[in-house]
Amino acid sequence: MPTASEVSQILNDTETYLTGSLLPFWMERSPDPVSGGFLPFFDGQGKPTGETEKTFLSQIRMLYTMSSAHRAGYGEGRCAELANRCARFILDHYWDTEHGGWYWIADREGRPTNRSKVGYGHCFGIYAFSEYFLATGNAEGKKAARATYQTVCEHMVDTQHGGFIELMERDWQPVPGGRFGGDRKSLDVHMHMMEALTTYYEMTGHPTHRRRLLEIIDLLLSAMLRPGSGTGYSQFDYAFRPLPAIIFATTWGRDAKPEGGDVHPIDFTSYGHNVELAWLLLHAGDILGVPRPTYEPILRNMCDHCLRFGLDQEYGGVYCEGPDQAPTTRTQKQFWQQAEAMIGMLDAYLSFGEERYWKAFRNIYDFVFTHMVNIKAGGEWYERVDREGNVVDSALGHGWKVNYHTVRGMIQVIRRLRKVVAA
Repeated sequence: MPTASEVSQILNDTETYLTGSLLPFWMERSPDPVSGGFLPFFDGQGKPTGETEKTFLSQIRMLYTMSSAHRAGYGEGRCAELANRCARFILDHYWDTEHGGWYWIADREGRPTNRSKVGYGHCFGIYAFSEYFLATGNAEGKKAARATYQTVCEHMVDTQHGGFIELMERDWQPVPGGRFGGDRKSLDVHMHMMEALTTYYEMTGHPTHRRRLLEIIDLLLSAMLRPGSGTGYSQFDYAFRPLPAIIFATTWGRDAKPEGGDVHPIDFTSYGHNVELAWLLLHAGDILGVPRPTYEPILRNMCDHCLRFGLDQEYGGVYCEGPDQAPTTRTQKQFWQQAEAMIGMLDAYLSFGEERYWKAFRNIYDFVFTHMVNIKAGGEWYERVDREGNVVDSALGHGWKVNYHTVRGMIQVIRRLRKVVAA
C-alpha cells in the first residue's frame, strides 16, 4: 500500500503543477484580447499557431474549465473573470435565434461558419453553463443551461427508440447517413449527456431532471454495454444495435484513423472511455444520492478490464483502444485516456482498497509526467505519443483539444488524493 508520505508528495506535486503551470498556461496564453473568447491553437512549444477558428466545443469547454477551477478554489478570482468573458462571447455569437441551439463553428469574431447542430456540443452546453452558475451564481448561466436542456428535449430526443439523435442540420433535420453519421448513435454522446445532466440536476434539484438522469443511466447500462464483458460499444443504429465504428465527417476530436481501413472492428473498445464512464457514473450516483455499492461493480469491471488489456505494464500509460478480449496492437497513447483512467483508478482504490488500483494510478501518473506533460512549454499535455512515450502529435491545443481533460483531470485527482490522505 502507498505510504502517507508518498501520497502527500504526489498531492503536493500535483497541486503545484496545476496552480503553477497548467492553469496559468491557459489563463495567460489563450484569452483573445481582440474579439473575446479563447484562441486554443498551440504547437508543441506552446506557441500560438496563428489559427483563429473558434469551434463551439473549444469555447464551451473553456467555459467549463474556468468555471470548475473557480468552483474548486483556484485562480484567485481570475478564473471567474475569464468564465464571465467566455460566457458572454458564447451567448453573443453561437445561439441560433431562429431555430434554437448552438452553432458548431465560428470565426475569430464569432461569425458562424458552420451552423450544424451537433449533439456532442449540446451536452457541453448544458454541462458548462450549469457549472458556470454553480461556480459564479451568474443567473445567465442557469438561463442558458435551461435553454439548452429544453432545446435538447425538443429536438434531439428519439421518442421511438430512446436516447438522442446526434448529428443534425441547422433546422434539426438529421444529416444523411453513412460517413455523415445521421443514422447512428454513440456511447460518447450519451455518456456526456449523463455527465451534463448530473451537473444540471445538481443545479436545479428538480424531480423531472432527476428522472431524466436516471433514464439515461439505465439506457447506458442496459443498451450500450456488451452483455458479456460489460465494456462499451462505440456506435449503434437508432435502435441501439451495435455497429462497427466509423469516423464521422463532422468531428469533435483528433482520434487516429482505424488501421487498414475506415472502420473500427465492432469488438474494439476504448479503455479510457470505459473508465471515464465508470467514474462519471459513480459521481452521478453521488449527486442522485444513490448508495455507492449500486454502481461500484461497474467501476470495478471497467478498471479491471483496463488493467488486463489497456494498461501498459512495461512502459506505462493506457493504450487508446483494442479488442474487447485480446491484447491490442494499437499501442499509441492519447492524452485524454490517461487523464480519465487516473481518476477512475483512484476511485477504485478508494472504493475497494486494493493496491493494484493504486499501482495502476502510479503507472499512468508517472508515464504522463515523464512523457506527455511539456513542462518546458508551459505544462500542457501533448496530444499523442507512441508506446515508449515518443511524441507522435505534439499539439498542445487545437480546435478540439483545450484543457477539459487535463485541468479537470488534475482537479479530480487532487480531490481523490486528499481523500486518500485523510483515510
